[in-house]
Amino acid sequence: DPQAYQPQGELARPTPPAYPRDLVGYGRVLPDPKWPGGARVAVQFVINYEEGSENCILDGDAESEKLLSEIVGAPAYQGQRHMNIESLYEYGSRAGFWRLHRLFTERHMPCTVYACALALERNPEAAQAMVEADWEIASHGYRWLDYQNIDEATEREHIRLCVEIQQKVVGSRPLGIYQGKPNVNTLKLVAEEGGFLYNSDTYADDLPYWNMSYGKPLLMIPYTLDNNDMRFSQALEGDRFFTYLKDAFDVLWEEGATQPKMMSIGLHCRIVGRPGRSLGLAKFLDYVKAKEQTWVCKRIDICNHWYKYHKPCTSAKL
Repeated sequence: DPQAYQPQGELARPTPPAYPRDLVGYGRVLPDPKWPGGARVAVQFVINYEEGSENCILDGDAESEKLLSEIVGAPAYQGQRHMNIESLYEYGSRAGFWRLHRLFTERHMPCTVYACALALERNPEAAQAMVEADWEIASHGYRWLDYQNIDEATEREHIRLCVEIQQKVVGSRPLGIYQGKPNVNTLKLVAEEGGFLYNSDTYADDLPYWNMSYGKPLLMIPYTLDNNDMRFSQALEGDRFFTYLKDAFDVLWEEGATQPKMMSIGLHCRIVGRPGRSLGLAKFLDYVKAKEQTWVCKRIDICNHWYKYHKPCTSAKL
């Protein structure tokens, strides 16, 4: 519990009033994450694998997909297929994924995949390539849906399905989960499932933290919506993405001389997998790879590190 964190030798932290949200976190003096090799920054790349699990009436949905494509402000077609949206998504699984696969494997750089189970099941060749590359395959839920108004029983079943399908397709269950568009029940259901080591449905910090609200500690590894290609999907060049990522990394690396942190980068096969955007990502991969005191890792590596060096407690110093 970050609010219970007390830095060694520091003045006692004042107790905030009771409130369901944690607006305080670790406070002014952060814990030392003790990254391997004394790294200043733990850098983690996520490839979101969603294509084939989005809204589509072929899968019994009421409307077509409308989000995160080349068509800005695309309307959802009620009861009809949106052929342009479908083919834009298909580019991600057919071509964009393989471009990202080459960018990472040629540089021998690790990454985590947030895989929607239905999308993974529909492209076993891509799933096999993820395993062969020794990428972590974390869950992005069963489908790429907005769970805000989906009832608890249905979401529970979808979480069960995402574990079952991934086990069948790649031979192992996911240990991390990022539902992506969660609701107030999501974290409870993740904890209830019992097999996840971490959840990433949070953007609340620069370091992992423990959530103590669900009967047993649940490790939260924050994700990102700013270091994310979704914000640059309408850019006509990759330099904007590269510049933003470089600026974010440089700030964190300088701060890391005294307060090391983590940096997540979110990628989508149908967005940064396009040729004109992929160059910006390639430049950033090379920039980070050449930077000393930088730990490029998978999210499960951060998870295992936190379990080893920062066990959950409510009173002991981290």
